[in-house]
Amino acid sequence: MNIPNHVAIILDGNGRWAKSKGMPRNYGHVKGCENLEKICGIAKDLGIKYLTVYAFSTENWKRSKEEVDGLMKLFRNYTKKCIKIAKKNKMRVRILGEPSAFDEDLQESIRELEEFSRDYDELHFQLALNYGSRDEIARAVKKMMRDQEAGKLEWETVTEDTISNYLDTAGLPEPDLMIRTSGEERLSNFLLWQLAYTEFYFTPVPWPDFGRDELIQAIEKYNSRDRRYGGVKEES
Repeated sequence: MNIPNHVAIILDGNGRWAKSKGMPRNYGHVKGCENLEKICGIAKDLGIKYLTVYAFSTENWKRSKEEVDGLMKLFRNYTKKCIKIAKKNKMRVRILGEPSAFDEDLQESIRELEEFSRDYDELHFQLALNYGSRDEIARAVKKMMRDQEAGKLEWETVTEDTISNYLDTAGLPEPDLMIRTSGEERLSNFLLWQLAYTEFYFTPVPWPDFGRDELIQAIEKYNSRDRRYGGVKEES
């Protein structure tokens, strides 16, 4: 197979998966987190170099206090455990989004994780936390305005690459394949700029049940696509 260089995944269906088993929603998030650890290893084994996952959006704060508190506890545990996962997979971890909304101890864990893993390069793992693409673009515009006022940026020289370099994903290749689990078929404010020419794959399988076979099926579907980037391939 032609393995995509960069795969992005919207991790959806944890809560519904748990409810279908008569369990609380946070049980689904715990199992989804365990599955994420497995998928990182599988992605590396398959030859995927960049893996970006949508774990907590800027809109997810609207959920019940019980669920949000449970997610924050899970993120605290995961960011600490992820140091071991990063070492095992030689995986560089980068957080996308605005971490300043989190409590200071979680922000510190994020800084420690990013610093610990910064020299690994066998898998580049991006975890989107308190992330929303519109928020990302708004923050990028503010940075550009500040740089313009400081004389570091001339508007006449701004290109698409300039804008890309102000986004949270600066320096990363754009995703080749975007997967969303659990049956929904929308982007939900995820990587709106970066997914301009990405192939989309939607599956009814909820995230806790999404394993190696499902990932390979998504890649096989990706292989059947004809990526022309707006151009036309000459007929033989």
